[in-house]
Amino acid sequence: MVDKFKTFEKWPLSESIIRIGEGGNRLKYGKKPVDKNQPLISIITVTYNGEKHIEETFKSVFGQTYKNFEYIVIDGGSSDQTLKIIKKYEDKIDYWLSEKDLGIYDAFNKGMQLCKGDYLGFINSDDVYEVSALETLLKYIKKNPDADFIFGSVKKHWGVLHGYKPWKIFYSWGFYSSHSTGFFIKTQSAKKVGLYNLEYKYSSDYDYFFRMIVGHKMKGVSTKRNELFGTFRRGGFSSTINFLDHFFEEIRIRLNNKQNKFLVLFIFIYKYFKHKKKF
Repeated sequence: MVDKFKTFEKWPLSESIIRIGEGGNRLKYGKKPVDKNQPLISIITVTYNGEKHIEETFKSVFGQTYKNFEYIVIDGGSSDQTLKIIKKYEDKIDYWLSEKDLGIYDAFNKGMQLCKGDYLGFINSDDVYEVSALETLLKYIKKNPDADFIFGSVKKHWGVLHGYKPWKIFYSWGFYSSHSTGFFIKTQSAKKVGLYNLEYKYSSDYDYFFRMIVGHKMKGVSTKRNELFGTFRRGGFSSTINFLDHFFEEIRIRLNNKQNKFLVLFIFIYKYFKHKKKF
């Protein structure tokens, strides 16, 4: 079961956790002054030993042409220079936290519960935004005020991920999780979906989108293909996961979300023979 979505000004200290540090403007100055005439966007970066690229990620966030946003950084207790880089940009970060966690999805949950914005989204610590990403997001928010979430196009080394097709989450898998840098959801809608389920070690993001699209029947929109939100770098958490780990965990997700067992069996057989050579 997914824990209740609570909201925190700062992350509470657990007796079982050794906190390395926390900081940011929220602790120094309190409530962030915002433009009430424009939506506040919450951006979350989770990282662990991300010294190689995280500064580039920071610069792409701080360089946005749309300025009504807050930035939350969750570090999993890095042992490299990541924390030093975070402190270097502390005056531009609304809240940052560094402590051991239960993995990437635990860090996602912490970030979500610290958000104060009208919309929230993630950017990984080795990815970058286009300078006008939030301006493009604002355009689609204004055109689609009833949409629960927005998918922006994102560039990968092999091409562009683009488009939102609800049937894909139902009949296939591995599609929506790779849209993270281009994905934004209303905070109130996110609270209805709940948190990432830590029962799933490899595919909790897929479970999140399944619950959002199939379970809650939330409505989303996509940007045009040439309206890029950002760029993915090669590698990252998803690239380290064995196909079989994904395969069997996502079957569990389908069954736990009460998808028709005959459909699950059909998809299992189809995927098995499609990827048989990889087994």
